[in-house]
Amino acid sequence: MLVYPNSGMDSNQKQRDHFCLKNPTEGLETECRVSDLILVSPFLKVPIDFTLYPASVGVKCGPTIPRTPIIIPRDYTATDLEEEHRLAYFREDVGINLHHWHWHLVYPFGNNRAEINIVNKDRRGELFFYMHQQIIARYNCERLCNALPRVKKFSNWREPIPEAYFPKLDSLTSARGWPPRQANMRWQDLKRPVDNLNVTISDMERWRRNIEEAISTGIVRLPNGSTQSLTIDTLGNMVESSILSPNQELYGSLHNNGHSFSAYVHDPEHRYLESFGVIADEATTMRDPLFYRWHAWIDDLFQSFKETMERVRPYTNSELENPGVNVTSVAVEPAGGSGQTNVLNTYWMMSDVDLSSGLDFSNRGSVFARFTHLNNRPFRYVINVNNTGSVRRATVRIFMAPKFDERNLPWQLADQRKMFIEMDRFVVPLKAGENTITRQSTQSSVTIPFEQTFRDLSEQRSDPKNPKFAEFNFCGCGWPQHMLIPKGTAGGAAYQLFVMLSNYEMDKVDQPDGSELSCDEASSFCGLKDKLFPDKRPMGFPFDRPSRTASNIEDFVSPNSNMRLQDITIMHQNVTEQNPRNPST
Repeated sequence: MLVYPNSGMDSNQKQRDHFCLKNPTEGLETECRVSDLILVSPFLKVPIDFTLYPASVGVKCGPTIPRTPIIIPRDYTATDLEEEHRLAYFREDVGINLHHWHWHLVYPFGNNRAEINIVNKDRRGELFFYMHQQIIARYNCERLCNALPRVKKFSNWREPIPEAYFPKLDSLTSARGWPPRQANMRWQDLKRPVDNLNVTISDMERWRRNIEEAISTGIVRLPNGSTQSLTIDTLGNMVESSILSPNQELYGSLHNNGHSFSAYVHDPEHRYLESFGVIADEATTMRDPLFYRWHAWIDDLFQSFKETMERVRPYTNSELENPGVNVTSVAVEPAGGSGQTNVLNTYWMMSDVDLSSGLDFSNRGSVFARFTHLNNRPFRYVINVNNTGSVRRATVRIFMAPKFDERNLPWQLADQRKMFIEMDRFVVPLKAGENTITRQSTQSSVTIPFEQTFRDLSEQRSDPKNPKFAEFNFCGCGWPQHMLIPKGTAGGAAYQLFVMLSNYEMDKVDQPDGSELSCDEASSFCGLKDKLFPDKRPMGFPFDRPSRTASNIEDFVSPNSNMRLQDITIMHQNVTEQNPRNPST
């Protein structure tokens, strides 16, 4: 019999149950049948880092018997009769949900002041804004690829919620299904003493007004009656809110309670003894379409601060330019050498993950789950630069965005700047004269490789207090490489690739101890362990602020020789390939 430890957990952890995704296992050998497929919350205190685990009352296979993978259907939670299901490959991607969980593990909001040293990381509030802004930008890119408009922000908290969601997840500990949300349900005041929740919609609206006042005035009111200037970092900690919020009584817990209102919409008073929906758990929240509507509104709050020109001025020419650096051409090429230039290709891939670490603590051999996910053909950037000055360094910043909006019209920069997704950021040396910069897509500062997203922690089990594993755990934070680029379309989605070589002297950060980095993968989203964020510029630069002079991206780029635009096409091939890393069965 399998044993899943749940002792030694505090009340908050007990609320974060682990849960299972039922899946018949036709075709498995009688001696090696696994009854259900478990989707276990990473909050469960077991030394594993996957989200998918099999469970059964007994597994009789020896470790040398070949295993038939458990197949997870791609269309599991709905059909295409529900138009939002077109985005299920994104919302329910295991790697994306792992990234979101891991980010909040690295950047917790904290419950009391005793945890302040854990919570108080460099530019934490700003990173909360930027990481979630990029999720919404990426989600909107996927929506346009699927003939859907950009997500509608959830701004009227008293109106019905038309989006339904049926997660098909069961709670292993309580033997109950995670509750679905029917269409057109509404937020209601929360009165759940068992969860220490007594919050009204009016409370939320009051906190909203107070935060909007802080944004419009640029002033934060402190508990002692004094004030301080509002920054994007402070605003991030106020909105979430973390224990770093300067005045939780006045500004409340807007973001976190928004998740709670959405998660308990089916039982706001605990009348039916129901637990929360998937949107309340960092490990599953991105599965729910309402997550993106809620965060579209949260992002709009941050954007209103960025667009308040009295306090956040547009960038000047001196901040954008890099005199003497001229980007003469940009191209993307297939990494293998065969294929079209400036064409990116996506397809479906079936990958196996070994779930045996989640079974129990004895060696019963491997048990695999096979799931289908989006993937992209590796490519490389080729950037030609003429440096008319002396030897120097520059920061290469690469973004991409759809060329047209949902009406197939060219964008206004005020809207398109919010659609640019960061692809990479890295520092290069420039010699005098001509330079050719080549960078592989797999080297992105946004992503981590497949093996790092779905990694084996069995070595850590033998010595969990070893300091090297703290670095190992941090380095699991990052957007999955297989979701680096949007899906595209069969006919080809038109995108614009933006490349900028910014002035390194204005970008560089002097790390206090000068020590070697343990890892720098995904530093754009996750920062660096025990270090300063490795870029002095505001996150999202140069698209984090509106422009005073440019009405479109071409107008923004043309005055600056250190910037370049390149039209590219993203083609989706509706084929499914086996991951070559899959073990033979």
